[in-house]
Amino acid sequence: MEQPLHLHPGPLCLLLAGGQSRRMGGGDKNLMPLGGVPLLSRVMERAVPAGLPVIINANGDADRFAGFGLPVVADVIEGFAGPLAGVLTGLETAAKHHVDITHVVSLATDAPFLPRDLVMRLCSAVADGADMAQARSHGRRHPVFAIWPVAVAPALRRALVDDGLRKIDDFTSAYDCAIVDFEGVPDPFTNVNTPDDFAQAEALIAG
Repeated sequence: MEQPLHLHPGPLCLLLAGGQSRRMGGGDKNLMPLGGVPLLSRVMERAVPAGLPVIINANGDADRFAGFGLPVVADVIEGFAGPLAGVLTGLETAAKHHVDITHVVSLATDAPFLPRDLVMRLCSAVADGADMAQARSHGRRHPVFAIWPVAVAPALRRALVDDGLRKIDDFTSAYDCAIVDFEGVPDPFTNVNTPDDFAQAEALIAG
């Protein structure tokens, strides 16, 4: 059953797929099979509610994602400035192409066990009054799994371009950022960065 988002209209889902996959030998880990499907497909199936608009933030050849049928948007600032550049890309894309949408949910695409209620609970946090919200599990925060108001796009651009800011927490500390706790075994935010990580995740999926 679909879970209520408590945010209308619903957010734009931003898939942060722009990592350079150095520890995978340079291949795009988003496209590597895990449990019989590409990692990116598994992340989307677990975490993206049906009916929400979705974009992929990735640099390089966008054609590698052609099979997903989704818009692919490169960083709007140069220099591989990290996940905040991807967040800014999502916010500015929403402001330009989804003018009715007030929030963007950012999701890293290397976590195959994400909670199925992740987006719903992040939306609930801002519906309850927070400026933005981040996920946390087992006492550890996960700043890239977050919901952001589109209205902070100009401030984030200034922070990135003029101030050289790169850490998410350095930006969010100026706002009322709620923390949303999740539990689970394995940790639902376990990510896969190496061939060994993939092998362990494959074993967990196989049971």
